[in-house]
Amino acid sequence: MDNNMIYILFICIMVPLLLMLPLLTGRSRLLIGYMMIGIFCCLFVAGVNGFIRAHLDRDIYFITTNITPVTEEIVKALPILYYAFIFNSNRSRIIPLSFAVGVGFAVLENMIILTQNIETVSVVWALARGFASGLMHGICTAFIGYGISFVRMRKKLFVCGTFALLIVSINYHSEFNMLVQSEKYKYLGFLLPLCTYIPLVIVYVILRKKKLSE
Repeated sequence: MDNNMIYILFICIMVPLLLMLPLLTGRSRLLIGYMMIGIFCCLFVAGVNGFIRAHLDRDIYFITTNITPVTEEIVKALPILYYAFIFNSNRSRIIPLSFAVGVGFAVLENMIILTQNIETVSVVWALARGFASGLMHGICTAFIGYGISFVRMRKKLFVCGTFALLIVSINYHSEFNMLVQSEKYKYLGFLLPLCTYIPLVIVYVILRKKKLSE
């Protein structure tokens, strides 16, 4: 894919969001801001992955199951780590911001893949990408945010704890990519993020309501 097209997609998505920021306040502005950071992360990682692929003599399956999960999860985690250590590591704040980074990343990634396969995409494809890839990126980043809220308060666990969180998110991402590229287990791959997301959201909402009632 032409790099110019990636920049065009990036600008088309980012400019309206940027123009909306002055009209927002407080938490809404922060969420949209971190979604924009996620979009920028995708642009940056696209360049990194392109460079690695150009200098690594391996097929696309190897790249998407062994390389891209590592680069993408590390880059997505950086703004979350920054926010947790500089501003606030409270779970009620860090989890939504983490999810926003992942969703922003998925928005640009889906647009890039759309333009690469414009002749074959369909409404079903769009729904599958939205519910599968969009949720997968959000879940992986939200998991890191959730874990950071614990390791942030325990300095002895910071290095090993952060590494462990990255390993889990990278493995989840890699398994998702492996499943969706499999002819036999493709649909299981598409269902994996949804089956993870629903129970996690239910638990999160119950705990939040319980905390508010106390």
